[in-house]
Amino acid sequence: ITHHQELFVISTVNTWTLSGVKGCKIDAEVDLAKGLPSFQIVGLPETSVRESRDRVRAAIKNSGFSFPLGRITVNLSPADIKKDGTGFDLPIALGILSNTGIIKKEQISDYLICGELSLDGRIKPVNGVLSGALLSKKKKYKGIIIPKGNYFEASVIGNIDIVTVSTLCEAVMIIRGEKEPEKEDCLYREKKAQEFDIDFKDVKGQEYAKRALEIAAAGGHNVLMSGPPGSGKTMLAKRIPTILPSMGEEETLEVSLVYSAAGLISEKGNIIRERPFRSPHHTISYAGLIGGGKFPKPGEVSLAHKGVLFLDEFTEFRKDNIEMLRQPLEGKNVVISRAEGAVEFPSDFILIAAMNPCPCGYLTSRYHECRCTPAQIRKYRGKLSGPILDRIDIQVEVSDLSYLKYSEKSNAETSCKIRERVVRARQIQKHRYGSSLILNSLMGKKEADSFGSLDKEGKQILEAAFKKFNFSARTMDRIIKVSRTIADLEENEKIKADHLSEAMHYRINFENQLI
Repeated sequence: ITHHQELFVISTVNTWTLSGVKGCKIDAEVDLAKGLPSFQIVGLPETSVRESRDRVRAAIKNSGFSFPLGRITVNLSPADIKKDGTGFDLPIALGILSNTGIIKKEQISDYLICGELSLDGRIKPVNGVLSGALLSKKKKYKGIIIPKGNYFEASVIGNIDIVTVSTLCEAVMIIRGEKEPEKEDCLYREKKAQEFDIDFKDVKGQEYAKRALEIAAAGGHNVLMSGPPGSGKTMLAKRIPTILPSMGEEETLEVSLVYSAAGLISEKGNIIRERPFRSPHHTISYAGLIGGGKFPKPGEVSLAHKGVLFLDEFTEFRKDNIEMLRQPLEGKNVVISRAEGAVEFPSDFILIAAMNPCPCGYLTSRYHECRCTPAQIRKYRGKLSGPILDRIDIQVEVSDLSYLKYSEKSNAETSCKIRERVVRARQIQKHRYGSSLILNSLMGKKEADSFGSLDKEGKQILEAAFKKFNFSARTMDRIIKVSRTIADLEENEKIKADHLSEAMHYRINFENQLI
């Protein structure tokens, strides 16, 4: 078939676009008709998609194929979804070649296809291939045709045919059956235990803070550490990954989907196997922290999904950015709304925040004098609102070390020993809730009533604390959740009074520290 023989020729190529971290199926409908030469793309394309016209035209010509004369119209359906990115280049080019008879329509109907074209016909990797591979499996397509550089990423999803191509010519030859696709080894093998260069045994003293972080790791609780400069807050936070359990297959896929959508999975690498540890600077923008932009991309709270988000110098972050943490801390997801619609990103992370107790930093120091007035301290701590503090389960004071403590040889527990207890506590929770995704920090009202009940002595202790410290209902719930985790670490089925007392010690009333 040529453009001289048919008045209307239409072909459809299956592809996808990203909506948050999920793949959304798109039909690239290519129409070739007689008329003055033109090339138009419709269906809410953004600049990168509209520019596809020039890349496709040059790639087809430089690959040795004839570019058809006439009116070419490409409709990206559904037309009410905005399209962004360069992954539509290859589907559009194959649609045009299908219209001119170079390839047959039925040869590509069973595949989802994506790829960016260079002007010389080479095919470059694109973002979000993991979402496309998952979509292909859900929609029961035969497989996907993708750039060679995206193979390792897509190989995570089993039971689909992954065809990798390096050039437009190679793609045509494979589709026509003139060349066998190259078989590559899947890098998704059984992972080895991660080795760390850092360890909790390196931290001298700070047993109180270490205990708090162990509880946080075991139950998925948020932590706020307050202490003078140099007391070891950052050192402690960076060692949290060394005591967290390895991710399971489901968690690995969830995290990798976020990184794939953000374009952070390298061509030579594989999926994200280790729990993320994100530590953004306090000058980060709203979109960088929470996510957003014209076409919303995952922010740091989503890149920390199933891992740790460490916010050092917590009170130096913009107050509106701190307040925006309310939704992800409570709902474990982020919904970013735009005029065209809303997208959702997962954000189930452990927040570890560190701050100085006052502007000069030495309010609670035993060796330095604080120069701040009570008014300055109130203003400084006023950056952290009650709702934010309510959502932080564990709040601990980190004291500065004496020279004697600093100079003595450390005989602290290793991360390996602490991790064993954390893993054991998480296994208890998994058995209790019947799901690998539920930790004590995620207990709802139903679970709290069933597994967080207190005896008579515990209720009396909680009532006395409520009257003395004016705890909110949310704070009371958090205390019970932390108590449940402490009991799990000690492998006790019931929450005892000492578990509850320890949990309440991890709530700091900042106002009581003012001088």
